Amino acid sequence: MQTILIVEDERDIADLIGFNLERAGYKVLKAHDGISGAAMAIHERPDLVVLDLMLPEKDGFGVFKEIRRDPRSRSIPVIMLTARAQTEDRIQGLEAGADDYLTKPFSPKELMLRVQAVLKRADQAPGAVSVVHGPFRFEKNDLKFYLEGEPIDLTATEFKLLLYLTERAGRPQDRNDLLRSVWGYSDDVHSRTLDTHMKRLRQKLGGHASLVETVRGVGYCVPAI
Repeated sequence: MQTILIVEDERDIADLIGFNLERAGYKVLKAHDGISGAAMAIHERPDLVVLDLMLPEKDGFGVFKEIRRDPRSRSIPVIMLTARAQTEDRIQGLEAGADDYLTKPFSPKELMLRVQAVLKRADQAPGAVSVVHGPFRFEKNDLKFYLEGEPIDLTATEFKLLLYLTERAGRPQDRNDLLRSVWGYSDDVHSRTLDTHMKRLRQKLGGHASLVETVRGVGYCVPAI
């Protein structure tokens, strides 16, 4: 049974989310402030965190940074859930490295679908196999990525996105195909999600960012070597 931590100060919302998650077969943990939420994520190591941003004691971005900073919780996927519905807030959350971002009011059914999609992405580490392409090396079994032999800290979504492109090197990948294959989204509504993750990924690649090319009018491509 997979465990999901809900960090939400509004107890009725936390209870609503928890009810739907438990009905879907997940074990649920709850925290109602930022400090206890960060501590539970680090020490309990759930399979996923649903994180509100407007929290007492420590805001959601502070909690997220603490989760990502600690090696025990660094790879745990996080869905940010917040009343901050402005585009810039969504971009800030995704640029910080969140795996998904959902605004209030929300549909419990949509949240369940996003939880399933994020957990599926996080679980996809087939076989003890390495993929090497130029300066890139992927270790699929433990979701580790190396750039010229040096480890680079990628989120599970960033890892899957770059691996997907690399395994199809030399072939431009359509934006909608990337959204479906990496995020599980069925249309172009979430294009900003793709662009934001790509911007963050390129920042991490530094001097090798040019190896992820933008194909105007199509999507993205890692060139063949």
